[in-house]
Amino acid sequence: QVQLVESGGGLVQAGGSLILSCAASGSILSIGTMGWYRQAPGKQREVVATIGNTGSVRYADAKGRFTISRDDAKNTVYLQMNSLKPEDTAVYYCNIDRVRAPSRFMLDLWGQGTQVTVSS
Repeated sequence: QVQLVESGGGLVQAGGSLILSCAASGSILSIGTMGWYRQAPGKQREVVATIGNTGSVRYADAKGRFTISRDDAKNTVYLQMNSLKPEDTAVYYCNIDRVRAPSRFMLDLWGQGTQVTVSS
């Protein structure tokens, strides 16, 4: 069984920074695309950024405040968030589109979510 465990959320003032981490645990041979999504109260979940297994990245917001990275040796994806705004307040979820385990593939895995609150 593969699980995703997120950490790094919390309360920060506007203009501050946070780093989110998401580690995949279990018997893992390879991981596909890893990503961060967020869901604000009353809104649908939306993509923040994704990073492929070749390192290719995509951001929903092109203004450069967030940086996604991954460490395949640790099966971990990170989200560096700078210049945070109150509108960034949301529950942040990590996602892996596919995981190759010794005897199976697993698709569309999600973490439990971590709360990010930005005060004005």
